[in-house]
Amino acid sequence: MPVPEVTYQREEALDPAEYIDVMERSTLSERRPINDRPRIEAMCRHANLFVTARLDGKLVGIARSFTDFVFCTYLSCLAVDQAYQRQGIGIRLIKETKRHTPAAELILLAAPAAEGYYPKTGMTRFTHTFLLDNIDDLKV
Repeated sequence: MPVPEVTYQREEALDPAEYIDVMERSTLSERRPINDRPRIEAMCRHANLFVTARLDGKLVGIARSFTDFVFCTYLSCLAVDQAYQRQGIGIRLIKETKRHTPAAELILLAAPAAEGYYPKTGMTRFTHTFLLDNIDDLKV
């Protein structure tokens, strides 16, 4: 019996239930609002590039991005089911995301547990990044 192969593809939309499920099977559920269904639905509705990794139809990895396809691509979520990590799925999701946006710079914010992973992929650490969570923190 042949061993099933992981398939990678761009999908036009992502079911919020599938997104939550793969977040729970990865380590990203700790940093995503998985218990806020309307917010998750909005996250899936407004992202404009989904690259998936599926095994026999089951979602085992996701790269969810926002892009203009020519200048920048923000890879907002890169998640791989823990049972399938260390098999090259994450790097392949990054590669497929970049393949769909070849002229754009690929940008991501690393989860603390994954900070050591990205330099190994060939990505460059960039220190000139800023974050604003609360508008009241903006000094005018």
